[in-house]
Amino acid sequence: SDVAAEVAGYADVAKQIIDLAVFGAAQNRSYRRLADFTDTIGNRVSGSQNLKMAIKYMYNAMTQDGLDVHLEPVKIPHWVRGKESAEMIAPRAKSLAILGLGSSVGTPPEGIKAEVLVVQSFDELKQRASEAIGRIVVFNQPFVSYGETVAYRAYGASEAAKVGAVATLIRSITPFSINSPHTGLQDYQDGVKRIPSACITVEDAELMWRMAQRGQRIVVRLTMGAKTLPDADSFNTVAEIPGWEHPEQVVLLSGHLDSWDVGQGAMDDGGGAMISWEALSLIKELGLRPRRTLRAVLWTAEEQGGVGAQQYFDLHKVNMSNFDLVMESDLGTFTPEALQFNGGDAARKVMAEVVKLLAPINTTKLEAHGEGTDISPWLKAGVPGQLNQYVYSICLPLATNDHDRIFYIITENAETLK
Repeated sequence: SDVAAEVAGYADVAKQIIDLAVFGAAQNRSYRRLADFTDTIGNRVSGSQNLKMAIKYMYNAMTQDGLDVHLEPVKIPHWVRGKESAEMIAPRAKSLAILGLGSSVGTPPEGIKAEVLVVQSFDELKQRASEAIGRIVVFNQPFVSYGETVAYRAYGASEAAKVGAVATLIRSITPFSINSPHTGLQDYQDGVKRIPSACITVEDAELMWRMAQRGQRIVVRLTMGAKTLPDADSFNTVAEIPGWEHPEQVVLLSGHLDSWDVGQGAMDDGGGAMISWEALSLIKELGLRPRRTLRAVLWTAEEQGGVGAQQYFDLHKVNMSNFDLVMESDLGTFTPEALQFNGGDAARKVMAEVVKLLAPINTTKLEAHGEGTDISPWLKAGVPGQLNQYVYSICLPLATNDHDRIFYIITENAETLK
């Protein structure tokens, strides 16, 4: 077909980009950029001074790289963890590793000491509702998938509060654990009492479940100093290479700058932010001129539910017809596996041809259901979308007609990001 021939015509350009990124002067550059960024700034929780420093760092770095950079102001949540601890008092003394969940309220200064009710599902909680009154509910739900099991982290506190619980401890949403609790956002439901909520390790959830199965009385003391401060000022950080023919039309690629406060946010999502920058760097370095504007957006407050991205959408949706493709990298930057894409049949056929250009880096699959927290408003509005499945993304315009504007993505082999 004409489209297939047209896409194939970009093979030399694709090879240029891949060669520069994988074998040339840019080899490992995104890794070095990520290491310098995380070493310099550290964690970047929403509303924190570190996040402000991170935005300033990236603004300066991308400006020095010769890109057009600007900041777009937004308001974001400012939750502070504070000191926290938990211990099992009965049937024996044991310290419990915990991480309070984002937006959780704290306990009274003296903590909450209560008996525990262990359940393995929301259904079991409802069946045993009368036993939950005045207790700390421990959810020991089995891990099915992140997408399905994360509901317990998100809604566990409100579901437990509805039946009279005083706090919740939720088994971390992970299939693997070395006594390691995982934090994340929890979402209080309107009109439901807000009770403290923290994650515990898989091992401790299983331990308390076994004790409960034996009929043992379990008592836990939970202390959390968490609090929510007034919303903070922040920015989405935007870098561009203007298009030479249709500068008003945009291909958007993105990652988020904020992270949780107990790691360094290297893969969630420092890597996604760095490769969004790197994509523009490679295009600029090769002297390639895109027909349409390539725009990298480094979102703020993604971990709080895509707060910065939603405000960006609200501001720019008036020009929605000019957004040709939106992309997000937030699944890690490892060896490329696939391209996930949401779009019509015609667009999918073009993307299938694009994937053929990626044979040198072993990315041969085109998968459905491209999605991501930060680009979800655009996808819901019908804009074609792409989530990078362990890929290094690079965008170039494909000269299709205006009726069916499509762009293609070249992925860099990220083996070098070990």
